[in-house]
Amino acid sequence: MYGPNIKVKPPGSKSKELMKLKEKYVAKGVSVTHPIVVDRAHGVYVQDVDGNVYIDFAGGIGVLNAGHTPVEVVEAIKEQSEKLLHTCFMVLAYEPYLRLAEKMYEITPEGLDKTVFFNSGAEAVENAIKIAIYYTGKQGIITFDNAFHGRTRATMSLTGKNKPYKYKLGMPIPGVWQLPYPYPYRCMGGKKTDPEVCLQRTLEYIDYKLKTHISPDETAAIIVEPVQGEGGFIVPPKGFLPELKKIAEENDMLLIIDEIQSGFGRTGKMWAFEHFNTVPHLMTFAKSIAAGLPLSGVIGRADIMDSVHPGGLGGTYGGNPVACAAALKSIDIIKRNLDNAIKIGELMYKRLLDMQEEYKIIGDVRGLGPMVAMELVKDRETQEPAAEETKKIIHRALEKGLIVIKAGIFNNVIRILVPIIAPADVVEKGLDILEEVVREVDREIH
Repeated sequence: MYGPNIKVKPPGSKSKELMKLKEKYVAKGVSVTHPIVVDRAHGVYVQDVDGNVYIDFAGGIGVLNAGHTPVEVVEAIKEQSEKLLHTCFMVLAYEPYLRLAEKMYEITPEGLDKTVFFNSGAEAVENAIKIAIYYTGKQGIITFDNAFHGRTRATMSLTGKNKPYKYKLGMPIPGVWQLPYPYPYRCMGGKKTDPEVCLQRTLEYIDYKLKTHISPDETAAIIVEPVQGEGGFIVPPKGFLPELKKIAEENDMLLIIDEIQSGFGRTGKMWAFEHFNTVPHLMTFAKSIAAGLPLSGVIGRADIMDSVHPGGLGGTYGGNPVACAAALKSIDIIKRNLDNAIKIGELMYKRLLDMQEEYKIIGDVRGLGPMVAMELVKDRETQEPAAEETKKIIHRALEKGLIVIKAGIFNNVIRILVPIIAPADVVEKGLDILEEVVREVDREIH
């Protein structure tokens, strides 16, 4: 498979016909960003049912760091599926689960010892919260503006964006406190601020809230993304995570770091928190662990993980043997490609900075390793979000053979989640398309 190669303007006739089935049989609440239907994919390429081939800069929203259908993973899936599909680990144990728990211990820093596996990122977050509440004997949870932790009732409550994730879907669970995340481009809901100044203002406000509104004696944990994903790839100043851990430990709380989108090589290191020299008490992971198969988990300090009574954690499908077999191979691929991740991350960051110099629509460029994004604005002085223009860029990029997706609290961030196995020349081709459509839209508004 090679691309981009657009044979017919997307969506083609076959995609249009199949999408009628979505309108007829799939709940309206499930949205689809791009109006095409995929037939197959490999590496960094996706082919639709009309024969068009695209470069994939979306990566299944961070699920495909090892690329589409990696050969080693596919072979492991085939081999495992012929031996064992399911027993439920809580009934009969099997080796892939045990080997993967061992692997997680090996690829995480000292202090993260024991693992439990689940199915989705939201399920991992739910269980991390359960463990924290059990261990501390306290109920409250601190989370942050712009955060995304899932779509279940509890994880929706932890998420810092109303539409579409929370709107009319029920009141938040009690005991959740939302605090500001240091977002230098829009610090404390305002304008662009020096990162260190923004950090100081944020920490001062958190300290104020802990002294006035939030009772540490009733708060079990702080949960935070080391780089906010759905929030728009917001990278905090270096001192933020160390300060959060200090606050947690001074108040007998746990620090939970959510690595669901930022983990498994997405930032050029296995875990994003490694950039900040801060090891959490608990960590959630999912997305790229199994190259597309549903798998997630929580890893944490042994005494914390072992505090929950037998039977208090689990789930029928958690740690499915086929998914665990896929994960063991996927992790190996990711480890081998960390250097490439750094290389393409530097390439993307430089290109986006060069584009920012050229096009006024780009208000901010940010990222960590190959987790890179640009925030689009109608005016750099007012920083008015360019949400409609962002939609145009995504749509026109698809027509030219590039799949990209948005993010951000104002839906005005283009984020790049290209598989970290991507060759540099393919990444360059994708960036060429992205620049072409950004140029078009920039000229239309300036």
